[in-house]
Amino acid sequence: MDGSGPFSCPICLEPLREPVTLPCGHNFCLACLGALWPHRGASGAGGPGGTARCPLCQEPFPDGLQLRKNHTLSELLQLRQGSGPGPGPGPAPAPTPTPTPAPAPAPEPAAPSEPPSAPQPSAPCAPEPWPAGEEPVRCDACPEGAALPAALSCLSCLASFCPAHLGPHERSPALRGHRLVPPLRRLEESLCPRHLRPLERYCRAERVCLCEACAAQEHRGHELVPLEQERALQEEEQPKVLSAVEDRMDELGSGIAQSRRTVALIKSAAVAERERVSRLFTEAAAILQRFQTEVLGFIDEGEATMLGRSQGDLRRQEEQRSRLSRARHNLSQVPEADSVSFLQELLALRLALEEGCGPGPGPPRELSFTKSSQAVRAVRDVLASACTSQWEQLQGLGSDEDGLQKPGTEDAESQDPNSTNSLESEAPRDYFLKFAYIVDLDSDTADKFLQLFGTKGVKRVLCPINYPESPTRFTHCEQVLGEGALDRGTYYWEVEIIEGWVSVGVMAEDFSPQEPYDRGRLGRNAHSCCLQWNGRSFSVWFHGLEVPLPQPFSPTVGICLEYADRALAFYAVRDGKMSLLRRLKASRARRSGTPASPIDPFQSRLDSHFAGLFTRRLKPAFFLESVDAHLQIGPLKKSCISVLKRR
Repeated sequence: MDGSGPFSCPICLEPLREPVTLPCGHNFCLACLGALWPHRGASGAGGPGGTARCPLCQEPFPDGLQLRKNHTLSELLQLRQGSGPGPGPGPAPAPTPTPTPAPAPAPEPAAPSEPPSAPQPSAPCAPEPWPAGEEPVRCDACPEGAALPAALSCLSCLASFCPAHLGPHERSPALRGHRLVPPLRRLEESLCPRHLRPLERYCRAERVCLCEACAAQEHRGHELVPLEQERALQEEEQPKVLSAVEDRMDELGSGIAQSRRTVALIKSAAVAERERVSRLFTEAAAILQRFQTEVLGFIDEGEATMLGRSQGDLRRQEEQRSRLSRARHNLSQVPEADSVSFLQELLALRLALEEGCGPGPGPPRELSFTKSSQAVRAVRDVLASACTSQWEQLQGLGSDEDGLQKPGTEDAESQDPNSTNSLESEAPRDYFLKFAYIVDLDSDTADKFLQLFGTKGVKRVLCPINYPESPTRFTHCEQVLGEGALDRGTYYWEVEIIEGWVSVGVMAEDFSPQEPYDRGRLGRNAHSCCLQWNGRSFSVWFHGLEVPLPQPFSPTVGICLEYADRALAFYAVRDGKMSLLRRLKASRARRSGTPASPIDPFQSRLDSHFAGLFTRRLKPAFFLESVDAHLQIGPLKKSCISVLKRR
């Protein structure tokens, strides 16, 4: 017998002798492991050599592991070595020679897909025919190279048997208690890795398969059922799971397509922005280069002008000094007896001296071109300051000392509320981040047709979700509220509209979630108000009245709740700037003598009921109207969280 079969030792490649089974499931000869681990011997796996490992898969074992003989596998080896077509019962098989394969199953290779004709045990079921093109599981007791298809697998023997070799399990009382199952390719997966016993029970508390030893020890008191019973139950649930998987795969497919479009958009936008920035830097460098050329030219021109004047004065002084030197020399050469020559040379010396009378030109008080460095230094400082300021603004770190005022806080008080539709006011986003409020979605309020993604994302789905019962859960409207109630101060949060028709706003904490659809929706009652995007335009809702807004779509919407002013403002957030969409607030009493404006039903409704909304504790609210609606609560920097969050 060669060492290539499943009953051979991986170390000596010979049939197993006194087999021992490691926790990883591999079998070895006891003597081979003792020779491989000389310091551990046959009694343990610990020692000075470090943690022992399986020679086949290198899985480590804890110190103190005791290796014991696998009696079941040893009996199976004895049956396999000493049995032929009619193996004897029990662990001591009859010494029947096996010169030839069993004659009974000879016609089986002609029709391997037919069930075996041998008598079947009463416990397991007969195997089904093998699918076309799939290799059947072979009998482990048949001779090598002539193994017949297995009829059943024994989880106790860790082997598969053809009908002819199933006889011992039918006749031997010691083997009748073994668990026989349809043929399995990897029998070790059906054993407990700790106790090397068949997995026969299922724990519903921890949802794992167990052997009897595990069931009696670690899982005592848990709800344990047979594997077949749990499988029958899970097979009933399988269509629902597969349907949910298909729905989830469809959602992921849509999300993947959207993400791919987003990735492509980001890449194309980055390429375009990179080109624009490079072009602007090139233009800025050209401007600086031109300025440098002009400044250097100015220096050269100033140098040439002042240098020409100074060099002319230098030549005139040198010439005058030369004339004086010659006249003095001529006077010194006149003889004492020659009075005429003396008088003439002395006169020439006096004329040369008078010609150079008066102070010479002094050094210039200042050099005009030396101011160039001051101008360039000023340009450098302005450029550095501008770069720093723009970089901070680009990162969203703008200063609050710019004196800019939040739109709609003072000016809106002096204007007619109807005119807020045409406001073009903008303010930096950093101003609002001082009042940032982190909104987390409350899963106990989500309608069953809303799927939450953590605490920030929500999407409407077609199949209802089995949420637990909750008295705060909406039952007729696809709505969800934020955690925590707001009752004083100023709060600001942002929402990303990803897809579909959505509404964002606030709702009173004590509003009944069981209200019918027509009165329970956000903005359709006196207990809530909202900004709605209907796929074409923005509009605001309060107490069942709607006012369309002319502003274009903005995927990021900012909501600012001001309890002190009893106002709610909606902003479009773009590039760190806030554009007011609409500020809802009851107007003040008009002074006498002020001409009356046309009656606005929406503003009248605000004047009558909007202030009453702030007598209650309010919560951020979200309504997803269309079947593809999807929104995400925008992230705000943790450093900007207001102290109001901790109240």
